Amino acid sequence: MGRGAQSLARVAVIVRAGAAPLWWPGLLAAAIGALVPGLTGRRIGLLSGAALFLITAAVVALVRSRRYAELAGGATRAGRSDFLQDRAVTVRNWRRAHRWWLLGAFLVAVASAFLLPGAGGMVLAGAGAGLWIKAVRIGRREERDDALYWVRTDWVERGRPAGKRVGGYRTTGPMAGDAAPGGARRRR
Repeated sequence: MGRGAQSLARVAVIVRAGAAPLWWPGLLAAAIGALVPGLTGRRIGLLSGAALFLITAAVVALVRSRRYAELAGGATRAGRSDFLQDRAVTVRNWRRAHRWWLLGAFLVAVASAFLLPGAGGMVLAGAGAGLWIKAVRIGRREERDDALYWVRTDWVERGRPAGKRVGGYRTTGPMAGDAAPGGARRRR
């Protein structure tokens, strides 16, 4: 990299990278949990799981939203020497860094079925849904501002694009990168 050059990753892509690895294993864990009668019974477990799904999705979608808005409001234009990280690389890096946490969360969700059938899986799926909602909200802001938000990869600690180390976002035009607003794959 040249002098002052930095590697940048899309904020919405980082947020969205965790949605699918939480959603699908969560649904699988909930389905497995529905087969186990559990301590409380299937009906109570699944009803409490549905409530926990909604609560988890809302909490995950809203947590740190003020910080995201603050960083987006103070975003500066990306320099010509900055390198924009590919969507596939960003997703692969996030998932590789969190693979053991994801496996552990899945195993805990399946094991929790012996207490509350399906509830642990629904919490996991709710976290995935909350991340997807947050990515969609970031995408709407990107469309409204007609800019894509990027963050330096060396500032993203443990996959947190709004963490303490993040000093600000960079922006590019809406055609930069290979992901649509909100972090989804760009349709060709």
